[in-house]
Amino acid sequence: MTPATHSSSSTAGADSADAVLLGLDPEQREVATTLRGPVCVLAGAGTGKTRAITHRIAYGVRSGQLMPASVLAVTFTNRAAGEMRGRLRELGAGGVQARTFHSAALRQLQYFWPKAVGGDVPRLLERKIQFVAEAGARCRIRLDRGELRDVTGEIEWAKVTQTVPADYPAAALKSGREAPRDLAEIAQIYGTYEQLKRDRGMIDFEDVLLLTVGILQDRHDIAEQIRTQYQHFVVDEYQDVSPLQQRLLDLWLGERDSLCVVGDASQTIYSFTGATPDHLLNFRTKYPQATVVKLVRDYRSTPQVVHLANGLLNQAKGRAAEHRLELISQREPGPDPVYAEYPDEPAEAEGVARRIRDLIAAGVPAGEIAVLYRINAQSEVYEQALADASVPYQLRGAERFFERGEVQKAILALRGAARSGGNDPLLDDVVELGSQVRAVLSSTGWTSEPPAGSGAVRDQWESLAALVRLAEDFARARPAATLSDLTVELDERKAAQHAPTVQGVTLASLHAAKGLEWDAVFLAGLTDGMMPITYAKTDEQVEEERRLLYVGVTRARHHLTLSWALSRAPGGRSSRRPSRFLNGLRPGSVAPGTKAGGAAEALGVRKRGRRGPVLCRVCGKTLTEAGELKLMRCEDCPSDMDEGLYERLRDWRAVQAKEQGMPAYCVFTDKTLMAIAEATPAEPGELSMISGVGGRKLERYGADVLAICAGEEPEGADSDDA
Repeated sequence: MTPATHSSSSTAGADSADAVLLGLDPEQREVATTLRGPVCVLAGAGTGKTRAITHRIAYGVRSGQLMPASVLAVTFTNRAAGEMRGRLRELGAGGVQARTFHSAALRQLQYFWPKAVGGDVPRLLERKIQFVAEAGARCRIRLDRGELRDVTGEIEWAKVTQTVPADYPAAALKSGREAPRDLAEIAQIYGTYEQLKRDRGMIDFEDVLLLTVGILQDRHDIAEQIRTQYQHFVVDEYQDVSPLQQRLLDLWLGERDSLCVVGDASQTIYSFTGATPDHLLNFRTKYPQATVVKLVRDYRSTPQVVHLANGLLNQAKGRAAEHRLELISQREPGPDPVYAEYPDEPAEAEGVARRIRDLIAAGVPAGEIAVLYRINAQSEVYEQALADASVPYQLRGAERFFERGEVQKAILALRGAARSGGNDPLLDDVVELGSQVRAVLSSTGWTSEPPAGSGAVRDQWESLAALVRLAEDFARARPAATLSDLTVELDERKAAQHAPTVQGVTLASLHAAKGLEWDAVFLAGLTDGMMPITYAKTDEQVEEERRLLYVGVTRARHHLTLSWALSRAPGGRSSRRPSRFLNGLRPGSVAPGTKAGGAAEALGVRKRGRRGPVLCRVCGKTLTEAGELKLMRCEDCPSDMDEGLYERLRDWRAVQAKEQGMPAYCVFTDKTLMAIAEATPAEPGELSMISGVGGRKLERYGADVLAICAGEEPEGADSDDA
């Protein structure tokens, strides 16, 4: 399966091994070269963790310290495992196994079942929800669609926490589960579901892990056989392991400690499935001799996005918060995050669609834009708004790319054309690979122009357009490539689940967005009751909601918009409030724990009540963009700014930033300085009314800023500096 282009590099010596380390930062390099003993990599969002661990494996293989077949790399999604396999192939380590826990366990179960149990392996139940529905009916408990999904989730949670049906009610109470039905009823359905599977000789995905654990516990000879095969383990997203997965990992390891784990407690967002960061947080207790490396250089997001992400975690509480990582952006500055308030949800969706259309017109590809929300039920209004704005979109969580009917049909057509060689009249006089692919797909009914509107027809067109772009990229990388070469590449991508990007705006829940990134991200519906979700009652549940928002923020590379609506429907009562997680971060809000008044009151600042819509002081238009809200005018309305005052404020800010060792925008953003230079405040009360000047900044910088506005030297300025 390893491409021929890598065969020489994978067998080369130490020189080529060192080449794998080129381009790694010092911390990533430490991860890559620490091949022995337990290693714990604490990796913040966007810090290149996959790069670090794949280069670690490749360095070990190329230097001869690791045999490819002795390494098992484990992650949590087929997409992540496919990406890891693809990177390892490129680095010359194609013989390494990179799988999900379930995939690795299923292979072992299928191989060892005849020896450990005898007979054929029970059939795998792909969709357990149908069995749960039948179990409910047998128990004479009627479940609607939502309850059916939720009860299925409860059964999955019980199994990964190794809770049997009889113990479920007590375990659910102890864990504070928000159960969809009476706990005794769920336990009854759970027991009946298990009996149904046994009667029909079937197992579900959780059984795969449970049965593998059972075999390895009971059959030491089989456990030793696996331990002889796999000598070194790498576990990605370690904050998401469940007790059952950790038990399986312990059995794979035995008494050894050749383990590298990678995770970030601040990205623990799946506790409802049984995931817990405790194994990551306790790693150094379990392995006192472990090497711990922190990756905090953020290569994904601009300083403005990273500043907001850090601000979110600075307000967090609990054990995970105590281990938070302070990210440091490695990118050039970008635009400030935009905070947008709308009167109702349709207006919010239309505003988001307009902003997306503007970004696309400005050159941001639609495939590099995402709208993220808390629950899937929020998607409909955005689907409608984007369709109305003629913006293509795709729903995250749909059928896998290479399993779509139109893609399978297209690949069959391409394979047929490749087999015919130069004898296909369809390809007469067509030399360029991309044009050949277009010609073949045209024969299946595809056109180069997209169909109008949205829906299934547009989705199918986007899938085939993605195949065309993939072919064009492949031809650029390998100018001499043929149609046969392309079909081989497609087969390898299918095996690795390495799908091309469909060019449409992504609509996804925050949970589904984990592990992904875009140039522009819209975090929509950020109201209390939705973020945090209304059923998050305990402190830990609320903190997980904060981490979920943190994951959303850190998906953005450059543009970030956070929005909320004051009512659900047009004309509704404006009773909603922006998410409490944005307090102290969005313009005009107060940080949690800050008392009304305080230092600001001592400076003569009046407490401000809740404001209504903010109007441009020049043309009277309602303002929604964060930059315009700071200036109190539209960007393109005429400015009466004192240019000299603005430059003096910038010079002062540069000195403050240097003294405090922080980026200049953390003192005041350019927009805030412009607003000050336009307003020229003469007293603290006037200064405090400018967006971006909160109580803490007023207390810290207010006297200096007012002195500069009055044409005086700020206190503490060194007169000898001149």
